Amino acid sequence: MSWSKKYGRTYHYPFSPGTTNDDRINFDWWEHISKMETIIHTEKLDGENTCLNQYGVFARSHAAPTIHPWANYLKERWSWMKNDLGDLEIFGENLYAIHSIEYIELEEHFFVFAIRYKDVWLSWEEVEFFAACFDLPTVPVVMEEEPIEENDFKNNVLSLIAEPSIFNSIEYSTNESCTMEGIVSRNINEFSVDDFQENVFKYVRENHVSTDEHWTKNWKRTKLIWERQ
Repeated sequence: MSWSKKYGRTYHYPFSPGTTNDDRINFDWWEHISKMETIIHTEKLDGENTCLNQYGVFARSHAAPTIHPWANYLKERWSWMKNDLGDLEIFGENLYAIHSIEYIELEEHFFVFAIRYKDVWLSWEEVEFFAACFDLPTVPVVMEEEPIEENDFKNNVLSLIAEPSIFNSIEYSTNESCTMEGIVSRNINEFSVDDFQENVFKYVRENHVSTDEHWTKNWKRTKLIWERQ
């Protein structure tokens, strides 16, 4: 049985320094972006890419519903929304488990960044609408702009990445304040699943990963802001 297609691979900007050996780069980024009416930049949060659809809660791979313990709270939430999802697939960042970055001012653990309906990625306006219907927050929008000139656009991306996280982030390994992990830029309008790589881009700062493959054995839960007070 095919549960659904997993979230597409997001290509890096050529000037994104946080690439690894298996990452992809879109060298024709400006050709695609210059055709768009409006671009929104959202904060890239350091969590687990998670999907909620009518069949269950899925991590990055959609081979089967996730069995990760840090997704159990989402399964409870999914149980009361599953019958209303239909063909909607809600993708979000699960911040329940601390990865390389710890967020100090979170009011929720799950933030929606995209919604797919059959073969279409919905517009950002529709993402916000359906997220609100299910009482789910969206990832922070840090800037909205009309792409007109390449250098100005690039400079905007570079200035955004130097800003602190909306949720007050610290490097978990050092307990020191840090900037946001990166940003994700997307076409504000809807687009086909087949055109994903031409409509979504990311910039990730250098050395943003400080965990190793064993972090899941000693993972810790992210406290919400009211728990820290």
